[in-house]
Amino acid sequence: MRSVGVEEELLLVDRESGEPRALSTAVMAMASRDGGPDDAFEAELHRQQLEFATSPQEGMDDLAREIVQWRKEAAQHAEALGGAVAALATSPLPVSPDVGTGPRYQWLEEQFGLTTQEQLTCGCHVHVFVESDEEGVAVLNRIRPWLSVLLALSANSPFWQGQDTDYHSYRSRVWGRWPSAGPVELFDDAAAYHEQTRAMVATGTLLDKGMVYFDARLSDTYPTVEVRIADVCLEPSVTVLLAMLVRGLVETAARQWRAGEAPEPHSVSLLRLACWRAARSGLEDRLVHPLSMEPAPARSVAEALFDHVRPALEDSGDVETARSLLDRLLRDGNGARVQRAVFERGGSLREIVDECVRRTARGV
Repeated sequence: MRSVGVEEELLLVDRESGEPRALSTAVMAMASRDGGPDDAFEAELHRQQLEFATSPQEGMDDLAREIVQWRKEAAQHAEALGGAVAALATSPLPVSPDVGTGPRYQWLEEQFGLTTQEQLTCGCHVHVFVESDEEGVAVLNRIRPWLSVLLALSANSPFWQGQDTDYHSYRSRVWGRWPSAGPVELFDDAAAYHEQTRAMVATGTLLDKGMVYFDARLSDTYPTVEVRIADVCLEPSVTVLLAMLVRGLVETAARQWRAGEAPEPHSVSLLRLACWRAARSGLEDRLVHPLSMEPAPARSVAEALFDHVRPALEDSGDVETARSLLDRLLRDGNGARVQRAVFERGGSLREIVDECVRRTARGV
């Protein structure tokens, strides 16, 4: 069974005002003093956000426990500093982000200006083991059409700088301002993939391969395919569902490759449109169907994804849990729906943050 790891970026906020607060350095110092693993938490581009990474896990129960554990520990450390953590992909309240002081972050700010300053966005990255770069690139070729569905499922960023954006994932629109972000073309083989990323860095526009921000890429650190398109999920149960679906996609794609099945030949232009529609609609309207590239109701597109990976879910023992979690998500809505529901009931942006803080650390 393929192992899966998850990286989540969390928003650090003031416990009283709900506004993002630059606490990442203090939270990491406190976590280290309390005897936690030195690499449990990492700083991100802005000091108002914090990242954690799980261990590679084969069992989804183990992965779920670890996600909840790190969310709760981050919340406890932040609380001791007068803060809180929220699994929000963007801040509902206005914010002036503080770029980190490290040389990498300072280079980004110098080179990309306002784009860097505005990137206080929190995503969820799912790593799935692959046996080789050749298998990994074959997987990347075959999962491309399905990535927009993952964005719609995870959408959790309807507000930006104090206003409703009319999007369900505005984070993805902000993230798309990086010159290397988004969907990519088909690659003939692993050598072609590596030549493309080498050439991108050689332009001098990117600092290194870590700045190749494809929606899905080969990890430069681990033997994994890294799917990066999703918003950080409000509920940990949705993160677990996302991990199940991504592992299912990777396994399904690898099987197709071994069977000699060609990937869908959709152009990058069509894939960009599908991602835009997923960001705009979330689960509330029509999406672009990954196979026909034509409009279809969000629920039917989500069901198409589930049907596509069902054999892999059955073989990993995840099919019943994934079915239950997807049904709950389609019934109750993603983070964007939760946020808007609070606002439509007459709640303030501050109350949205409160509700999201409450949901962030609860169990699966």
